[in-house]
Amino acid sequence: MVGMGVSAVNDLQRMEQMLLRMKDTSELMVDLAYSALLYNNKEIAQEVYHLEEITDGLYNKIQHFAVAQIAKQNATAALTVIRLATSIEMIGDSARGIADVVLREIEPHPIVRLSILESDVIISKVVVRKNSNVANCTLGSMRIASETGMWVIAIRRGSEWLFGPDENTKILSEDILIVRGPRSGEKSLCRLARPARTRGLIHRHKK
Repeated sequence: MVGMGVSAVNDLQRMEQMLLRMKDTSELMVDLAYSALLYNNKEIAQEVYHLEEITDGLYNKIQHFAVAQIAKQNATAALTVIRLATSIEMIGDSARGIADVVLREIEPHPIVRLSILESDVIISKVVVRKNSNVANCTLGSMRIASETGMWVIAIRRGSEWLFGPDENTKILSEDILIVRGPRSGEKSLCRLARPARTRGLIHRHKK
């Protein structure tokens, strides 16, 4: 970035940030799409469609910034970002194609059906209800992974997505947790995400 003005550097940094967000989004799309196919889960397949809207929006913004950079004679950096964004966008489109098989109710291949029977690991989504044991708590304080066996790989909060949440990430009411783990763990987490009753599964520690 030597020789570039402050505005040009800032634009390239914004493009890089959007590119990273596209990468995170497309990786989650692939995970969700394969899970939707393996377990014939239309809800998860629908999430792939929602995520594709995000990647498409980011792709359009990156193109807009890149055109401006080319006009400022920063063509090499801009074209590199465009090529990467295009590759990531193609991955997202492929994930949507997989999800589309589920939503169109196409019969899965026998090998896929066999994988379903042999695998105990699933990807699912859990809605956090108001006054549940996990609402307004951090992932670390609830020890969700160790207590239920489910790993929270992403959180949808309204129209926003949080990728790679860590132990300090706070869970809010109406968050949608995208989780991976055993079927039995999904049931345990769903119980915790419902409005709290008297049950001593996990103590509630608010921060």
